[in-house]
Amino acid sequence: MKKNILLLCLLCSGKIFAQTPEDALKYSWYPQNATARIMAVGGAMGSLGGDITATFVNPAGLGFYKTGDFVLTPGFLSKKNDADYFNNHSSVNKSSFNLGPSGFVIGGPTQSGKSASFSLAVNQSVSFNNSLHLNALNNKSSFSEQFAEEFANSGLSIDGALNVNSSVPYGAAPALYTYLIDTVTVAGNTTIKAAPEYILDAGQALRQDMYKQTNGGIYEVAIGGAIDDNDKWMYGASIGIPIVYYKSNTTFTESDTSSNTSNYFNSFKYNDTYTTTGGGVNLKLGAIFRPQEYLRFGLAIHTPSFMWLHDKRVTTLNTQIENPVLNSSSTSLDFTNNEPGVSKYIQSSPWKAILSGSYVFRETQDVTRQRAFITADVEYVNYKGSRFHADNSASGMDYKSYYNGVNDVIKSDYKGAFNFRAGGELKFNTFMVRGGFAYYSSPYADASLKASQALASGGIGYRNKGVFIDLTYIHNITKDINFPYRLETGSYYATTQQKRDQVVATVGFKF
Repeated sequence: MKKNILLLCLLCSGKIFAQTPEDALKYSWYPQNATARIMAVGGAMGSLGGDITATFVNPAGLGFYKTGDFVLTPGFLSKKNDADYFNNHSSVNKSSFNLGPSGFVIGGPTQSGKSASFSLAVNQSVSFNNSLHLNALNNKSSFSEQFAEEFANSGLSIDGALNVNSSVPYGAAPALYTYLIDTVTVAGNTTIKAAPEYILDAGQALRQDMYKQTNGGIYEVAIGGAIDDNDKWMYGASIGIPIVYYKSNTTFTESDTSSNTSNYFNSFKYNDTYTTTGGGVNLKLGAIFRPQEYLRFGLAIHTPSFMWLHDKRVTTLNTQIENPVLNSSSTSLDFTNNEPGVSKYIQSSPWKAILSGSYVFRETQDVTRQRAFITADVEYVNYKGSRFHADNSASGMDYKSYYNGVNDVIKSDYKGAFNFRAGGELKFNTFMVRGGFAYYSSPYADASLKASQALASGGIGYRNKGVFIDLTYIHNITKDINFPYRLETGSYYATTQQKRDQVVATVGFKF
């Protein structure tokens, strides 16, 4: 990752410019969420159609509807997060309920002899409910050094930084107030030093502990429509309205591990509460071609989601200093007129394209006679295409420079990547069995940053007299990295592995 993004964060932190390149992935690097039937075949459905999930993947698939469906898709998700930080392992679990594609689809013939369909659906495209725990002995750096760098780059005096309208209220100002950082004169030169650095200078290690809990999700409401042209070509489009709610609470504790009570530092505890809310809009376009009854080929294009977001942030810091002994605390509210920090901006997610193919065994107009299908998707996501922009109420040069810097880092640190999904179904009269897998490749341009998502799924289904019930189990292993903090002098990251066990059920009926 590039160092210049840290410098931008430091220079602009007083205006709660807390958006970082990681936010580009937060809103884009996640597996497809679908009904139980589609999840069972790995999430592949770009050419399959006949499912409400088409509204969010390839709306042309709605063209297969000749009647109507009402669908409800609840799910349960259990996560186990393992992390390795400075060769120390930690683990934490998190469980939550979620919602897959739910709503209704109506289809039928038109006066031109063709058929048309319409859908209204809601889907929790991503769940932010998660927890992460890092714990290790670190003899390389201190979390507090970022506050020293922030103050050094601000150009402020100590009195200026501690002003009630401080431009560094979330880190440097509380750190100065509690003497976690201070000015030091060495050989006639004045520098900024964090108290834990004295321990690092002596060759000792710091005990670091980070616990981060996140909640919320992206809930997308979509309206879709499709036209079936003589069962050969199907065209569709949908308009999506993503609704964003994200809340994180991060607690970082650092303490002295030595027995020396005269090395200036004992411990500190830093807490950061951060909330993002907002909404946006996107467009999905698709087509499906059937050269033969048993063959289907699909193509879908998703525009970026343009989201108008609103952030709020409050931080607190408690510091225990030795020699002299001092226990003091401060909060960002002390430097922001007792109001949470606020930021308003626009974020666009990456665009994506999906190419898909399906083979249906015993394809007939009477779908009850179909016996099986296999299907696969190849998806390209332009992760480096995510962008941040200032909204109309934040038009100053500071904002423009900051977001340009973030966007430059996104372009250099991320890449476009291919994802793969495949699966199939075998039908026994009114019962079905299904299986599938999916692989989401690394979005990082640096090959040394290992990241991937691999899913395996299986499920069963029942269809009879207009009622359908599907049940699916999905096992997901996600490998990623996590930077607990960043420094100009070099940052260290933890490697993480998340194991997700998900159960999805879909209940519906035809009308």
